[in-house]
Amino acid sequence: MKIVFETNRFYLRESTKDDAELGYLLNLDPAVIKFTGDPPFASIDAARSFLASYDAFAKYGMGRWYIFYKKTHEFVGWCGLKYHPDTQEVDLGYRLLKKYWDQGIATETSLACIRYGFEVLGVKEIISRADKENVASIRVMEKIGMKFDRKIDFDNKIGVQYVIHKK
Repeated sequence: MKIVFETNRFYLRESTKDDAELGYLLNLDPAVIKFTGDPPFASIDAARSFLASYDAFAKYGMGRWYIFYKKTHEFVGWCGLKYHPDTQEVDLGYRLLKKYWDQGIATETSLACIRYGFEVLGVKEIISRADKENVASIRVMEKIGMKFDRKIDFDNKIGVQYVIHKK
C-alpha cells in the first residue's frame, strides 16, 4: 500500500480492494453520506468491487486517499483530489467517520491535498463542491483558503462551488 503523503497526525495512502470493509462502514452511516448524493454500498463485496475497479490513481496520479492516524494506524476516512476528464477540473473532496468530525481532520488533510496537487502534480486550480446546507464542508473550504465561485446544481439541490488557485 502506497503512502502518498503525511500530515502532522496522519498518513494518506491509496486505497485497495483490501480496504473494502473500511469503505463499506464509512458509507454505511446515513449522517456521513447525507450530503454526498451517494448511496451506501449494498455489501462489503460491492465496496470491494468498486475499489478493485477504481483506477484514478493509475490514470491520473490522484484520487480519494484513505486517511490513517500515524500512531495507531486507525482508519479515519478519505480525502483527496478527483480529476474530471470531461471538464478537466480537479475536485477536492473528503469524507470522515462521524466519530472524527469536528477535530480539524478535514482541514488538515485538505490542506495537504491542495499542497500535493499544486507542488507535486502541477495542478493550477482546485475546486470543491457541496450542498448549500452542508455548513461543515463549506466551513472547511473557507478555512483552507478556498473562495466562493458560484452556485451550482448539486444532485438536484442548490449547491456551491469554491475554488483555489496556485499562487
